[in-house]
Formats: sequence, structure tokens, C-alpha cells
Amino acid sequence: MLIKRNSMEAQANRKAGPGKAKAPAKPRKPKFAPITLSEQDGVVFLHFGTEWIQGAMRIRKPDWIELEYAQQMMAWMLFIEKPDRIVQLGLGTGALTKFSYKHFPEAHVTAVELNPGVITVCRSMFRLPEDDERLAVIEMDALDFVNDPANHGTVDVLQVDLYDATAKGPVLDTPEFYEACNACLTPQGILTVNLFGDHPSYNKNYKAMRYAFADVMCLAPVHEGNVVAIAFKTQRELDFAALHERGKQITSATKLPTKSWVNGLKAWHVARQARTKDTAQ
Repeated sequence: MLIKRNSMEAQANRKAGPGKAKAPAKPRKPKFAPITLSEQDGVVFLHFGTEWIQGAMRIRKPDWIELEYAQQMMAWMLFIEKPDRIVQLGLGTGALTKFSYKHFPEAHVTAVELNPGVITVCRSMFRLPEDDERLAVIEMDALDFVNDPANHGTVDVLQVDLYDATAKGPVLDTPEFYEACNACLTPQGILTVNLFGDHPSYNKNYKAMRYAFADVMCLAPVHEGNVVAIAFKTQRELDFAALHERGKQITSATKLPTKSWVNGLKAWHVARQARTKDTAQ
């Protein structure tokens, strides 16, 4: 299937060479935006040649998730205690990958990244461990990964953070893409996605996820409007008292601010119920 991608990386990968040769032209070497770094107050930031932040690491706490939206990407922990396989689409600084690798010692952790330079920088500057029997960092297009039947039904947690240098929204955003993400999940699997709440891409992605998943909820915006969406392969009954108790356990073990996650889910749930009631009247 053809999936429209607006990133320069995807365009470069799919451009044919000049001429009208009968044989298919060899794919051009992918063109990637330049990788740049900045540092402030003990935190190193990753950029793709622009001011947009693609990831961050506190030098004294390399395994900590520094950015709040990235912390929210771990909200699946409220529902899944012992995942067997965790997959990250889009490596960034490796924050989610390193955190998952450290805190889930029995899980297999996979990161999928199209840009080999990002992988190199993560290993050299952001202390990403080398691959081993539990950790695999794959240089691959995220679309190819989710469309590979070998990955279907194998992933308990899928974390998607796919932005290019323009940062105008996720570079994969169609119903077909999210259907493929759904296909990768186990029956109780969960997808988390980083979106821009104040951008047209938000509604497009949210509607695509609603089409592909049994249920989708969103946490409160943070930073410059980042909104983390949580999509469930199977509909779940929400017991907020139990979620708060589970959150306390997570916070005690990891320091992650889970109270705000549960409160955000509750606020979304209440607002959705109100909208449903208004529509019915």
C-alpha cells in the first residue's frame, strides 16, 4: 500500500533517478537533516538542524526520561505491569528505550530508527547501550516494521514518536499505518503516540487512531502543546481508584509523575461522557 509521508527522509528514499530506463532505478541514498546538539543547565538536547527539540538527556541521569511528554509516553505502565516486548518507533535520544531496558529486565526492547546518524549519536552522546539478547536497535523504516507480518501479534507496547526536521506532525499518520500498528500488538497491547495538540495533524491522527483501535484517550497537553494519545487494542474498563494505586507503585519504583496521568485520563473520560450525553439529548 502507498502511505503518504511528508518527511524529506521518505521523499529521498522513494525518488527514482532521472531518465526512462526500463529497469527500476536504484534507490537514492537517503537524505537526512543535519543532527545538531545543544546543552543547557546540564541537559543535552538533540535537534535536526532546527530549534525543534527531538530529545533530551540530563547528563547526570542518563537513564532518566527528561521531557514530560516522553514521561507520558510510559503511561501504558498503568495497565501493563510485565510486558514481554516493548517497541519504540523513532529513537530520538533513546530515552524511552533506555528507560524500558533498565526498568523491565525481563522484556525484549526494540527501537526502530530510519536515520543511521541518530543511532550513532545515541550510542556516542546519549549512552544508549549496545545490542544484546534483550535490546535491539534496528535501522529500518517504521512503516516497513509495522507492515512486516513477522511483527504482527508480537508487541505488548508500541511507542510512536515519528517527527522529522520540520516537526509539522508525525510523518506516518494514516488509518492504514495505525491499522498496521494495531496488527503488531498482542490482544491486550497498547499504543502511545506523541502528537501536537494545537496543530491540524492532531485531528487527523486522532481520527485515524479511532478508526484503527477499540479506544483512544489523550493526556493533558505539555510543553509546546505535545499531547500523548493512548490507544487500546481491546476496550478496557477504567477503575480510577485502582489506577491511582497502580500509579503509586510506579512512582515509588521509578519517580515518574503518574498522578497527573491518572487525573488526565479521568478528565478525558469525564469530558467524553459529557459529550456523549449532549449528543444523545
